[in-house]
Amino acid sequence: MVEVNLRDFGGKNDGLFDNTESFKKAFEHISKSGGGKLVLDSGTWLTACIDLVDGSVLELKEGAELSFLTEPSLYPPAFTRWEGVECYALHPLIRANDCKNVTVTGKGVINGNGSAWWELKKAKKEAGQTEPKEPYELELARLNPDYKSQPGGGGGREIQFLRPCLVEFVNCSHVVLEGVTLKNSPFWTVHPLYTDDLLLKDLFIENPYTAPNTDGIDVDSCTNVKILNCSVSVGDDGICLKSGSGPDGIRVNRPTSDVLIKDCKVRFSHGGIVFGSETAAGIHNVLAENCDLSGTDRGIRIKSRRGRGGVLSEITLKNLTMDDTLCPIAINMYYKCGVTDVNSPLFSLEKQPVTSATPKICNVKIIGCKGRGCKASAGFIVGLPEMPVENLEIRDCHFTTDESSGRSPMESEMFYGLPEVSVKSFRVRNSANAKFENVIIEGPKETFIYE
Repeated sequence: MVEVNLRDFGGKNDGLFDNTESFKKAFEHISKSGGGKLVLDSGTWLTACIDLVDGSVLELKEGAELSFLTEPSLYPPAFTRWEGVECYALHPLIRANDCKNVTVTGKGVINGNGSAWWELKKAKKEAGQTEPKEPYELELARLNPDYKSQPGGGGGREIQFLRPCLVEFVNCSHVVLEGVTLKNSPFWTVHPLYTDDLLLKDLFIENPYTAPNTDGIDVDSCTNVKILNCSVSVGDDGICLKSGSGPDGIRVNRPTSDVLIKDCKVRFSHGGIVFGSETAAGIHNVLAENCDLSGTDRGIRIKSRRGRGGVLSEITLKNLTMDDTLCPIAINMYYKCGVTDVNSPLFSLEKQPVTSATPKICNVKIIGCKGRGCKASAGFIVGLPEMPVENLEIRDCHFTTDESSGRSPMESEMFYGLPEVSVKSFRVRNSANAKFENVIIEGPKETFIYE
């Protein structure tokens, strides 16, 4: 394996020089050599998008910072899946496409300089922009002719301002991402898509809590995944498993399966360990254990709704600590984000026809979990009347609500259509064969509310 330094290709670490062409030349050399390592020494390496190649290792030495330019026109369209739908979006800052044996490692920092992207998104919203306007948006609209009918989660599909992920692996195998700090992502931070044999280890991921749609890790239709000893603090969901949204995800039909999440810490996110809301091809055989999800809005979060599709099954969540959350356990089939019509049949309390787009949640075990100071409620389990949550087992758990908190039980999850409750109890609605064993709830006047 060859080992090269970016300086060998004209690179400079002064934080001013644009290293885009140097990275391109370096990875072309590695590709021609049949694989190799590119080393970044201490200093600030400014660049636009980077494409990794087969058999490549990108190593950031301690003190090295990979810093990305923020002009959208520098990130050309790239085919991906964006909020659950296959389409073109702006090129990820770091991308591996159709690659094998790829590693990004070291003790350095990967900085997406996301504040410029977040402010631009905010400015577009405040200006009332409702359709593509800038040349890069118009180009994405041309490449995505059906974008107006495609579902979204609130990220900006209607104007085709499809911000790039920080690191994305697409249709890859044997991938390692370890040791580095990733911060200030324009959009989702780490997005493996259609990837097999993935190790995410010893990562430190940090985005401001107010930064829009900046999920930490989004494992999307991947298999054989290990997420170990990662620390995540972000502006949306922390560690999230997905498999496509609605008809497009059903068409692609690539589930996420065989996932281990262990010894991780998630802080200040909308959800700690999350499933969905893009669930179309299913999520199966997941074990999450020995994680600290304290300070998140929701510790365990499983979310979908009518139209999203998919079966979520064989999920085990063990020995999780979830102090100071709004709600430690939230299983929600009335998830509202991306829908503006409160009265849509998606949120009807009456049974609707069961179709291929009806999601199903079954065979979930939550064991040995605890949470103190739950601000909104002790738990939230809401299935569909036509498709109740099946075979849910919760045992050996202990939750304490913060009765002095001013947060309403209605803040336990993001939903439309459900009747109001006023007690911070463990809410259970449309759940078949639910089993609660040795579950202690302290604080509310009523421990469980069954609907």
